[in-house]
Amino acid sequence: MSSQINVGIKVDRETHPLTWRRHAAGGPVHTLSVYESLEGFAALRKIMGTDPLELQKTVKDAGLRGRGGAGFPTGVKWSLIPMGADAGRKYLICNADEMEPGTFKDRMLMEELPFQLVESMVVSAYAIGAQVGYIFLRGEYIEAAARLKAAIAEAKAAGYLGDNILGTDFSFQLHVHEGAGRYICGEETALINCLEGRRANPRTKPPFPQQAGAWGRPTIVNNVETLCNVPDIVLKGAVWFKGLSQGRSSDAGTKLYGIAGRVKHPGLWELPIGTTSREILELAGGMQEGLELVTWLPGGASTDFLMPEHLDLAMDYDTIGKAGSRMGTGLIMVVDSEQDIMKVLRNLMVFMARESCGWCTPCRDGLPWTLKVVDALSRGEGAVGDIEWLQDMTRWLGPGRPFCAHAPGAMEPLQSAIKFFRSEFEKGIKAV
Repeated sequence: MSSQINVGIKVDRETHPLTWRRHAAGGPVHTLSVYESLEGFAALRKIMGTDPLELQKTVKDAGLRGRGGAGFPTGVKWSLIPMGADAGRKYLICNADEMEPGTFKDRMLMEELPFQLVESMVVSAYAIGAQVGYIFLRGEYIEAAARLKAAIAEAKAAGYLGDNILGTDFSFQLHVHEGAGRYICGEETALINCLEGRRANPRTKPPFPQQAGAWGRPTIVNNVETLCNVPDIVLKGAVWFKGLSQGRSSDAGTKLYGIAGRVKHPGLWELPIGTTSREILELAGGMQEGLELVTWLPGGASTDFLMPEHLDLAMDYDTIGKAGSRMGTGLIMVVDSEQDIMKVLRNLMVFMARESCGWCTPCRDGLPWTLKVVDALSRGEGAVGDIEWLQDMTRWLGPGRPFCAHAPGAMEPLQSAIKFFRSEFEKGIKAV
């Protein structure tokens, strides 16, 4: 993976805020001294003694949107948390669960630039007045856990973490929490329940975590990539961050885009947000010899399939949304001409059915039944009416019916597969 980060493009400080340090250092940055030589903790030093509300405003003005999939404006989320001397204990949680199939961008940031995430969390904690932070990490990310724990220990010894940071009255304790590996923990309230030692089920909202989150206290949950943008916004300003998109999108900043599947060079690239999928595919060297692109998922298993004619659309939240899908994590999964679309869909449905937390009936029972029908069609043993039944399920398990967004996300690849590949479903109906 690491050999395919930004390969083939020029990386510099002004245009690649997330990855320039890795390239300037000639590889991963695992020691504090190297990180400090690359403007490490400069943002933290800059904000000490400043008004946290001004920092919130800067992030809001920059237009940073959440990079975990939903795209909610980060500054707006921060502005919803109570401030002031009487606000009491507050928490900052980094969602590093990254269980979305085909997604590995946060893994790269944590394994290769762990101090960057540590600084990002301290700066963000200052902005919202949080005293305690957690990096909620996917249990399988063993190397990332080791790198982060080492970085936290070194940063704390240097005075960047803990009590009275840099000699001020600001204190912040940071911990790594390794989860057991459940997809539902990507949902922020299920993550909070798990962190508290409870079953990882989503909570009713409202109240939102900003008012009542971890242990009933105000809590902000942000994604790894989202947080890692904050220090450079502090150093360079909102106008600079908006300009990183180079006019490609109304969204601001860069994005870690990636591609998985049978392309020549699967990998990650930090690019202006709004870069087209065709450009990302070209950076990956195109499809492997003898293969053609049939369809693709723009951002994980819970997004709708798009077609080759959509490749020239800007990969940003609004454009992909208008095309009938979601940008999600921005990590593309390609389906080639040698793959059976029904088997691809079945694999996605197996994952989604298995990862249901079982909290609500539509998801707990609906997903296994949907999988059963898709499986039958994939084996050529479907029955007349199965396609129509699946279409009904995409509505019954759609937004507003189950308790959270898990089942609606599972329906996205299904509903788009029926839309674009209905003939493949029809082939699976057993002749009477």
